[in-house]
Amino acid sequence: MSALATARSHLKYRACALAVRKCSITGICQRKVKRMAKPEQVLNIEPQNELRFRGPFNAPVTSYMKLTNPSDKKVLFKIKTTAPKKYCVRPNSGLLEPNTSIEIAISLQPFLFDPAEKNKHKFMVQTLFAPDGDVNLEQLWKEIGPEQLMDSKLKCVFEMPVEQNESQEEPAKASPKAPVVQSVPNNAIDPELQKAAEEVQQLREEESSLRQENLRLKEEILQLKLAAGTRVTQPNRYAPPAQQQNIPVIYMAVAVILGFLGIVLGKFVL
Repeated sequence: MSALATARSHLKYRACALAVRKCSITGICQRKVKRMAKPEQVLNIEPQNELRFRGPFNAPVTSYMKLTNPSDKKVLFKIKTTAPKKYCVRPNSGLLEPNTSIEIAISLQPFLFDPAEKNKHKFMVQTLFAPDGDVNLEQLWKEIGPEQLMDSKLKCVFEMPVEQNESQEEPAKASPKAPVVQSVPNNAIDPELQKAAEEVQQLREEESSLRQENLRLKEEILQLKLAAGTRVTQPNRYAPPAQQQNIPVIYMAVAVILGFLGIVLGKFVL
């Protein structure tokens, strides 16, 4: 009896193990079937696998994605990311008419870049054929099942300029944890901002030249004033006073008069 009970328990154990194995195999098969049944992406996505962002990253850096609908049907799209707080996507959803394209601007917000830190940011483009008639798109995205969506995944790649990358390697070897302060080159700024900066710089240079010209004119005016002051005639210290110069003339006139009177009186007396 004990051997029969042992055999029965052994058979039950094997039956349970087979049942568990069958369930696991069935689940795997079902998942594979679902994956195989998932529709293929209808849009052409450029780039296909990677979104590259070129530093420095102390200012917003923008990368672009192009979506093209080669089919004869309207296609709805939606773009998701694993780091929504670090990116600004415009537009992040919409509708593509047949045989049309759209460019998506993906802006990475400023952050402290560490080359040693592994980047895990990813983007996913989800699409589906637009249903006929008027549909609430927001409600449609909530209700549709994931097996009905066509999706494509892209990973993010961060690149540093060659010059700054080389200059960043030396301090990284000395102290890997120390953040490196980087400057923004002109080619990383938008053309409009760069043009405005050049105009401001030109105005500053013109202002500086005007100030220098103003100082130069002031110096010339001062020199002219000094030159005019030195040309004023100064009195001769060694010349006799005017009254003293006139005294001999008076004396001579008096002497002539007295001499004339003496001659006249002398004639009368004689």
